[in-house]
Amino acid sequence: MAEEKWKTAITDIGPGKINVRGYQIADIMENLSYAEAVYLILKGERPTPAEAALMNAILVSSIDHGASPPSVLGTRTVMSGGNSLNAAIAGGVLVIGDTHGGAIEQSARILQDWVKKREENESWDETAGKLVNWLNEQNKRMPGLGHRLHKVDPRTGKLFEIAARHGYSGRHIELVKALEKAFEKKSGKPLPINVDGAIAAVISDMGFDWRLGKGFFIISRVPGLLAHAYEEMTREKPMRPLGPPPSEYDGPGERKL
Repeated sequence: MAEEKWKTAITDIGPGKINVRGYQIADIMENLSYAEAVYLILKGERPTPAEAALMNAILVSSIDHGASPPSVLGTRTVMSGGNSLNAAIAGGVLVIGDTHGGAIEQSARILQDWVKKREENESWDETAGKLVNWLNEQNKRMPGLGHRLHKVDPRTGKLFEIAARHGYSGRHIELVKALEKAFEKKSGKPLPINVDGAIAAVISDMGFDWRLGKGFFIISRVPGLLAHAYEEMTREKPMRPLGPPPSEYDGPGERKL
């Protein structure tokens, strides 16, 4: 009995042949940007000009956010310990999780669920109001709104500006904008959409599954991690103190067994 082969619809390879989603890699190299190639390999088809512009903006938007995020500290710490470049970058990627880098996925899941729940002839403001009430009842926060550093995330406005310029503002973008207004109306305080919420809305309008959310963050952030790993390797002393100040012990005093 012949061994069953693995199935893949992504890339077809053979001697002298590399076809990604049916397109020859040499043609892709010459005719598609990196952002367009990422869209192609994830979605299976080439992006429209609007989707290509938005994909490019997404990949640039999260490329780096300084030396303090956990993934960067992870990369620099692994490199400071005398490890290889690939180990340092892998260490940074492994730090990415639900609380760092996970908001795109979480926000996209909620937006996609509630776009499906929207009743016929219901305004986006009404849908957003129901969603805010549901979040309060569930004692949940809405991922993708607010930011620990930025009162107004400069990347959000630019991403929506690019979408509007290309006439690309779908149901998920409409919902997240209505949600921003609904939260401010309920609390009396602004809770602006951050870059994760904007990306979540855009990729949802592109038709991407919410489960790819962390993937978009990883693809965007890895070049930044590479830059930090290289800087740590070439500019800093090995095994230097990184991250928060030295810890303060608050456990039991010394005792005998």
